[in-house]
Amino acid sequence: MEDGYYIGRRWEDTDILVKIFQSFDILELTSGIAHVCSAWRMACCDPLLWKTLDLSMMKLNFIKIPLEPYVYVDGRSDKILTRLLKISMSLSRGNITTLIFHFNLFMSDEQLTYTAERCPQLRRLVLPAWNRIKKTGICKAIRAWKDLESLTMPGIANPPYLMEEISKNCKNFRELKIMGPCDKFFASTLATFLPTLKVLSLRCLMLYKEALIIVLDSLPHLEVLNISHCLLIEVLPPPGPKKVVSEIDQSIIEKASRLREFLTCMNDSCTMCQRTKIDEGLMRWYRYEEGLWKADEFFSVGNKLCGPPLPNNCTTSGAKPNIDNIGCQDTSRHAVDWFYVSMALGFVVGFWSVCGPLLLNKKWRIMYFQFLDHMGYKLKGVVSL
Repeated sequence: MEDGYYIGRRWEDTDILVKIFQSFDILELTSGIAHVCSAWRMACCDPLLWKTLDLSMMKLNFIKIPLEPYVYVDGRSDKILTRLLKISMSLSRGNITTLIFHFNLFMSDEQLTYTAERCPQLRRLVLPAWNRIKKTGICKAIRAWKDLESLTMPGIANPPYLMEEISKNCKNFRELKIMGPCDKFFASTLATFLPTLKVLSLRCLMLYKEALIIVLDSLPHLEVLNISHCLLIEVLPPPGPKKVVSEIDQSIIEKASRLREFLTCMNDSCTMCQRTKIDEGLMRWYRYEEGLWKADEFFSVGNKLCGPPLPNNCTTSGAKPNIDNIGCQDTSRHAVDWFYVSMALGFVVGFWSVCGPLLLNKKWRIMYFQFLDHMGYKLKGVVSL
């Protein structure tokens, strides 16, 4: 039309919106801005916004319990997480390649399965806690992630089923970060099912010396090994006790010489080394600076583990806890919480102290119900006044 105006879609408007939305966090992106208009929804679904779904700032309200899964998550928190995951999966349209969860974000089997089915292109998963996830749930998720390359996970007592599932389904898997104890059994499992592993991070945990030797001897493709701030344990022949190793011996250094990078720190003046010793190799991350659990000494272009680069020199300012988080719950040890145990025992003792005599003695039972009737009449009289 020569005399009129052409009314059409301006592609630069969408580009500008995407640029603006890139500055939003996940809570802002899922707060309802996609419902403003069709143009905003189109911008909210742009793949640039959904390469990474970072929920490392989100925590659930939970309490520690003495039995499996060792945590009880508040129902309202569960609903909020489910809602956020559903909106994110809808907007991302299967474009998410990186998923990061907080160590206090305890996903359920249903939430993990729902997410896995809608993130088929996932390459990197940071899931440091899975108390509520069963064996069937994590295996089903792994089967959906054929392109998985990198995993950050907690320590587990029975690793073969998981490593075998990764070996069968994730042919490009190359990076693993453990946030729990690494013993001989765990190391042997890695050697059996993941012999092509290239990057392994075992920082800030309890590491057995024999496990370290297995890793160095049995992972021929390993290029990077990070054991910074580990509590290195040597098991002496019976009846000898376990011993904390203060420095790495020459035989291990020689075995590690083939690696491209071998990252270590066992300095008594190092803050992180002190913290690992205080926590006996089972880090209570809630005590320390927010986000510190994500950091890793190994950082390079293309590294998919997690966290920003750390300085080469360890800090020596003293192992001071983050007092703002002291009140948080610790689930890393799965220890018995004696408060809940004593509460349950108190209830049982109190119940049978009252009800036991009534069940055994008919005369007392009659007198008890007569007393209740008498109190009922008194209460009715007070209410009627």
